[in-house]
Amino acid sequence: MIFLNRLKLPALAVIVLVTIFASCEEDLTTVGSGVVGGEPFKNNKAVFDVFAYNRKIKAVSTNKLPIYQLGIYDDPLYGKTEAQVTTQVLLPSGDPTFGVTTQENEDNPSSATQILENETIDSVYLYIPFLTNPTGDADLDGLIDELDDLPLDPNSDTDGGGLTDSQENSRGSNPLDASDDRDDTNFVANQFAKTFDLDSIYVDGSLYSENSANPVFNLKVQRSTYFLRDLDPSVNFQEAQEYYSSQEFAPAFVDEVVYDSEASAEPIVISRDQIPLRNVDDESTEEVDESTQFSYLAPGIRVALDKDFFQENILDKEGSTELESQANFKEFLRGLHFSVSSGGNDVMFLFNLKLANITVSYTYDTADSEGVVTEKGGQKDLVLNFLRDSFSSTTGQLLSTDGNAVNTFVNEVYPPEITDNLDTGENASEIYLKGGAGTFAEIKLFDEVNSLEAINQIKSNNWIINNANLVFYVANGNLGVEPERLYLYNSETNAILPLSATDTDGLSEEYGGIIETSSDGKGVKYTINVTTYINNLVLNDADNVTLGLTTTPSLFLATVANAMLENGEEQELPLANTLSPLGTSLYGSAVDAANADKKLQLEIFYTETN
Repeated sequence: MIFLNRLKLPALAVIVLVTIFASCEEDLTTVGSGVVGGEPFKNNKAVFDVFAYNRKIKAVSTNKLPIYQLGIYDDPLYGKTEAQVTTQVLLPSGDPTFGVTTQENEDNPSSATQILENETIDSVYLYIPFLTNPTGDADLDGLIDELDDLPLDPNSDTDGGGLTDSQENSRGSNPLDASDDRDDTNFVANQFAKTFDLDSIYVDGSLYSENSANPVFNLKVQRSTYFLRDLDPSVNFQEAQEYYSSQEFAPAFVDEVVYDSEASAEPIVISRDQIPLRNVDDESTEEVDESTQFSYLAPGIRVALDKDFFQENILDKEGSTELESQANFKEFLRGLHFSVSSGGNDVMFLFNLKLANITVSYTYDTADSEGVVTEKGGQKDLVLNFLRDSFSSTTGQLLSTDGNAVNTFVNEVYPPEITDNLDTGENASEIYLKGGAGTFAEIKLFDEVNSLEAINQIKSNNWIINNANLVFYVANGNLGVEPERLYLYNSETNAILPLSATDTDGLSEEYGGIIETSSDGKGVKYTINVTTYINNLVLNDADNVTLGLTTTPSLFLATVANAMLENGEEQELPLANTLSPLGTSLYGSAVDAANADKKLQLEIFYTETN
């Protein structure tokens, strides 16, 4: 599943609910502290008080995340966040055989097939794919919208070569090269690098785009000496071990450098194009030289790691106790630590660690049936993973995730204008929301004690609730990349709020406010539809609970994770908030007169029955 598209998921359709009322003149009833006033009327609007309280997050649980952050994000309001990743490394299986025969057989002189295979590494490559926009190709013709002559028409012919873009996609020819449209007996499909619409990459505090001028950064990979436990010994190994974003593994728990782009003076350059890999010639096909052809990886980072490190710690350990099982290998190698530094740009990117890997290519000696040895006669690849899902062979259900990896977040101290307004217990004039180990808000409707006085008056007035919204206006113009969504939830149970009868699967995205922007792209406000929640209070006598408000990249990710708050309290928070470095600032209800029109309020549109 792709979670983020520039910290939004375009596959989640934006649903704007517009309620059209009768043509009678609309009056505005302002209700303070939940007291409904005024004479009965029909088809109207009332506003109610809302109270917001800023809370600081000290650390969040960050192992086995669906999406990891790596790099440096410089937010104009909140300051810099540096994200590092410390991860275990997984063998394909315990006690692997390299070459064709086991090490025990190689070491047995009485074996009829005994031969020292002398496995030797040719190359080791780390691959980390970037996230890509799942809707960057609106007409699904294989060409991203930016490059497509008619992005909504799959039958357009962008290169003018005579084949439509859709036909070229099916044929495997280049839709940007007219000469590739012609019939050719030597034509080989898919021999060009496609360009992708990259997602969730931030360069110098701004969103990476096609106009970004070749941003570069440095990546360092080191051996981790810290043992990441799978189970928690403090509860007799009955629960998974949690690791928090505040735990720093470098420099105390790292040693050997496996890769350092800064030391080699070759910084990483972000590219939207696929990565070409030259194929190996298949000697059984004499008429075709496959080494002239390429296969392609999705855009990302692909760098060569230290061959000697993997030769010594993996291939030369064949048949040893260190490789006898995954558990032994985790204890022996411990893992790798990834960090990023500026190579000209401050870069942070989000990625799926389950799709990242290390490919170890090696050769080995072979022997024919008569015992004649061919040096380096065989070649194989060993693929090492970091996190790996296991699924049921019958149901396809996810059973477990092997491996462990921790995201460390190092935040600069927030400026006084923010820190002085966190955890004060006072109704906020400005609401601060920051992803990762950042901030969130608690929201109370009608009054500060969650009473039902306003709800009881709504009942007595026989109101039918047509629509109810919380409107959050953006309060600060000095923001970096703004979150595309907010998420409102029940902070007392950490559950989603009640869904409408027609929305049992949550597909209409209730309680998720999508940002509304001005003509210059700056955020203006977020509107969160709470109609079902208010109706549940009125019609079902539900409790008026304290609500939680965070940023989110996806409303479909309703999982919660443990967090440690600044006051020492432990609390579960939406996991989605952890996956984003982005933040915003919103007007609360304790605003001054100059910003009264942006005051946070609950809007209820209703019809009163006789």
